[in-house]
Amino acid sequence: MISSVRGEVLEIGLDHVVVEMGGFGVAVQATPSTLATLRRGEQTRLHTTLVVREDSLTLFGFADAEARELFGLLQTVSGIGPRIALAALAVLDPDKLKAALSEGNITVLTQVPGIGRKGAERLSLELRDKVVAAAPGAPEAAVGAVAGSAVRGEVVEALAGLGFPAKQAEQAVDRVLADEDAQHTTATVLRAALATLGRKR
Repeated sequence: MISSVRGEVLEIGLDHVVVEMGGFGVAVQATPSTLATLRRGEQTRLHTTLVVREDSLTLFGFADAEARELFGLLQTVSGIGPRIALAALAVLDPDKLKAALSEGNITVLTQVPGIGRKGAERLSLELRDKVVAAAPGAPEAAVGAVAGSAVRGEVVEALAGLGFPAKQAEQAVDRVLADEDAQHTTATVLRAALATLGRKR
């Protein structure tokens, strides 16, 4: 597997860059945001993944290892190939994509070409825990914040399903999550939010 390439940028296209390596020009597929950081004639280093198909060998390049790992993680979900995974990283930066996955934000995920509502729900269902766990060395507070976001999304969705207006549900959940001493599991937050909303009726 080719995990990185380093060399002079020979050519920049709409969806790829050609990097010289040992006298060869290697074509690397990349997102517009990655391509925008490159300049023809300058040296570059890209983190890469080689995707092998029966009829092709395609190299995908990323500005950092985090984006490359997310690219691979997305493809573990049925129906998500390298093209859709790259499109996801083209439309959403890694932080926004991880937040959408952990929160179950279907609206954000369906902004990606090729991902419909069912695909977005499947992505979130299968990857939300992996995305939270895939932040090596993250400060404990940051991990807690991501986990709290996931709980928030689930509880707001559940309350909306019970007929509460979205804004009212979000406000109730945010009040519950503001109590840092309480245990914030989906079940406990849902119960507390329901109690808060019940008092308002």
